[in-house]
Amino acid sequence: MTSSAAVAYDRIMRFGFVIPWADADEVGELAVAAEDHGWDGIFVWEPVWGVDSWVSLGLAAVRTSKIRLGTMLTPPSRRRPWELASQVATVDRLSDGRVTLSVGLGAPDSGMEAFGEVCDRRERAELMDECLEIACGLWNGQPFEYDGKHYQVKPSEFPAIGHTTQVPRVPIWCVGALGYERSMRRALQWDGLIPQVLDDGTARQANLEELNGIKEQLPDRDYDVIIEGVWSEHSPAAWADAGATWWLETQWDAVGQATPVLAAFDRLRDGPPR
Repeated sequence: MTSSAAVAYDRIMRFGFVIPWADADEVGELAVAAEDHGWDGIFVWEPVWGVDSWVSLGLAAVRTSKIRLGTMLTPPSRRRPWELASQVATVDRLSDGRVTLSVGLGAPDSGMEAFGEVCDRRERAELMDECLEIACGLWNGQPFEYDGKHYQVKPSEFPAIGHTTQVPRVPIWCVGALGYERSMRRALQWDGLIPQVLDDGTARQANLEELNGIKEQLPDRDYDVIIEGVWSEHSPAAWADAGATWWLETQWDAVGQATPVLAAFDRLRDGPPR
């Protein structure tokens, strides 16, 4: 890469890190390390049962000052909309407006089925749409009411701190299944696309050719395209040329290691693959 190309590439691509495995206090420490070593964002996955993502991000928020904080990702179908809205807004205020909410249907085999969560794809999509509508409505303030298929909300006069620091709301990144009109329409109405492809019912990340094929569909506005991977196996620069604006470094193989948190620290200290 020439120096001029490197400058252009640096302007359009940001670099985040998805924490593969850590308790809340460790997430706070990893966020500090990420900020100190030039990363633009740090993200946590949201389990059905385990370490609470938003408690972890709240701790990261008060220990950092610049880095972006978010989930990768949140399945709204298993969340009470008002509880999710409260958690996101609270961390957004704690961080002075540095939160990103990433959403998708989630994987049933990640514990959803074991705990009796909704696994039907169509119903999960309906629940996600209603959850996001309610969250955005609540962030706009009271009085708010909603009458949907799955949720009903009546105006409440009970005092609540519910606003977000970011106006009009926190950015929302959404999974979009390439080739599925309804899924892509949903993702393109929000603030970022997590591009996936369904192969025989199994979701995978879109490849470079597939991402290049939808560049013309992307909104003509401030809009993110999010790609996950390992820099040693994929070129972030090639993804940037295809339209990606965020590269999220992943170390899912670290989960099986004896010291996954130390592995994450080591990778963060090496810095992002600019």
